[in-house]
This record gives sequence, structure tokens and C-alpha cells, in this order.
Amino acid sequence: MKRRAIVILIVIAVIAAFVTPVGATEPVKQQLLVDQARITFESFMIDQNMAWFREHLPQAKGLLIIPESLQGAWFIGGSGGRGVLVVKDEKTGDWSQPAFYTVGSLSFGIQFGGEKSEIIMIVFTQKGLDKLYSSSFKFGGDASIAVGPVGGGAGVDVMTDFVSFVRSKGAFAGVSLQGAIVKVNYDWDEAYYGQKVSPSGIIKQKLVSNPGSAALRNAIRNALK
Repeated sequence: MKRRAIVILIVIAVIAAFVTPVGATEPVKQQLLVDQARITFESFMIDQNMAWFREHLPQAKGLLIIPESLQGAWFIGGSGGRGVLVVKDEKTGDWSQPAFYTVGSLSFGIQFGGEKSEIIMIVFTQKGLDKLYSSSFKFGGDASIAVGPVGGGAGVDVMTDFVSFVRSKGAFAGVSLQGAIVKVNYDWDEAYYGQKVSPSGIIKQKLVSNPGSAALRNAIRNALK
């Protein structure tokens, strides 16, 4: 009986090792998105069509990176995706921990033609950053956005709040995001940092950090050297 009891205890311990949520609170999905954002950024940096993007990156106050935007992902008949915002510290030049967002629209999915797309938006103004610190806002109504040009010759008014760059299947797509809705993903922020925190708390107050963001932040930092 004693041996049987020991065996039962061992079995229970083994089961507990698999059932106990050791990794259940680990931000697996959130970390994957951060890693995908790094890959997207690095692929934009070597894309020959992204010369304007590279030339104006030093002027960026922040980057909103959406590794995947899919038709019907968030809205029936529309498009959307999850992304991360990183912001440059004006004093140190360093880049912030990421804050999580969802972006969706009932209209721009039609323009994408149902393709999976990668999006990076450069934030050029303080107004643009302030809108991102709010719970939600709409491009075109609450903040201005322009389509990023192909190559380096075309001009864009960098006083616009956001300039967007979209690639579909690896090819540049001059798609307008007018009307798209941006929302803070508080649940993903909480999952990634282990506590409730706002974008302002993450970026401005620097209340939290996650070492998993180092690769993304280093990629942006190294691109500006």
C-alpha cells in the first residue's frame, strides 16, 4: 500500500507539472506579435521601394507596426489586424517598450482585395502620439494620415500625423487607411506585462518592461545608427 501511495503521488505530481499553468500566464501570442513586428520592420528596411521610409525614419516620433492585416479579421466584410506601437524618447533617442493595438475598418479591406498585408505607420506629430494614448480614434476624422510614397523621389507632407506603408505579398501597395479605427488592446498589454497598464504608462511613465521586446527595439535602434 505504501508503494502504491508513492506511485499515486508521483503520478499526481507529473500530471500537475503539465496541468499547472506554468506557461499559461506567459504572453506567448503577444511575444509572437512583437517578434513578427521586428521581422516586418527589418523586411521594410531592405525593400527597395521603401527608400522614403528609410530616409524619414529619423524624423519618426513613433512606429505602429501591424505584421498581418487580414480581410474579415475583426469586422464582417472588412479588414483588421493587431499591431504594436513603439515610441522614440525625445531626450535619449531610445525606443520604448511596445504597446498593443488593434486596427480595423469596414472599407479598406475591399481595396486590399482580400490579401494579407503588412503595415507600418510612421507617427510624425505629437498629436498623432496623443491620439494613440487615447482608447480609440479614427484616421481621417481624429488624425490625418497619408499614403507613403514608393521609392525616395515622391514627396509627402510630413506634417501629417501619420504616413502609412503597406505591402501585400511582399509588394508595395499604395493603400489609404482613411476611416480605419485604432483601438488600444488593454488585454494584450496586461498579458504581456503582467499587470493592467495604459499605453501612457508603458511609454511615457515607463512603469513596465518585458525583455522579450529587446530584439525589436534593437532592430530599430540599429537601423538609425
